[in-house]
Amino acid sequence: MKFESERKFLIKKGKWPRPEKGISIRQGYLSRDEYHIVRIRVADRKGLITIKGPAQDKGRPEFEYGIPYADAGYLLDHLCRQPLIEKTRYLVRHGEFTWEIDVFDGENKGLIIAEVELDHPSASPDLPDWVGKEVTGDPRYYNANLTDHPYKRWKIQKENRFYGDPF
Repeated sequence: MKFESERKFLIKKGKWPRPEKGISIRQGYLSRDEYHIVRIRVADRKGLITIKGPAQDKGRPEFEYGIPYADAGYLLDHLCRQPLIEKTRYLVRHGEFTWEIDVFDGENKGLIIAEVELDHPSASPDLPDWVGKEVTGDPRYYNANLTDHPYKRWKIQKENRFYGDPF
C-alpha cells in the first residue's frame, strides 16, 4: 500500500513548458463518497482500478492494480458515473520533482492543473515560475468532483490570469 500525498496548482497562462508527447487518459468513478473512491482509468492502452481511502495526516491510502484494457473500457462506458474525465497528461521535470500537467478535455475543457507527488507531506518542492494559485485543498478541483460539477459549467470571469480559476 502506498500513501498518496500531492499538491495541486493552476497554471499561469501560456507559461508552462509543454512537452511534445502526452498521455491520453480517460477515467471514471464506480463509487465515491467523502471517505472512499473507486476509480477506473485507461491510459496508454492500459486499464487500472484505483481504490483511495480517507485522508490522513500523511496523505491517503491508495491501492492501484492493472485490469484488462477491454474490461476497463466497458466499466468506463457502462458502469462509471458520467461524464468521464478526459485529459492529456504531460510530465515536466523541475528540480527534484516530476510535475504532472493535466490538460482537460470534454466537459472539463479549458482546465489545466499541475500536480506534484510528494514522498512525504512535509516535502517542499521548488515551485516553477509557471505555477499559479495552489488549489490542493479545494474540492472543486478534485477529479472525482469534476464528474458531478464539470468545469464547463463553472462561471468564469474573463480577467482571471490563471487557467481554471473560477473567481
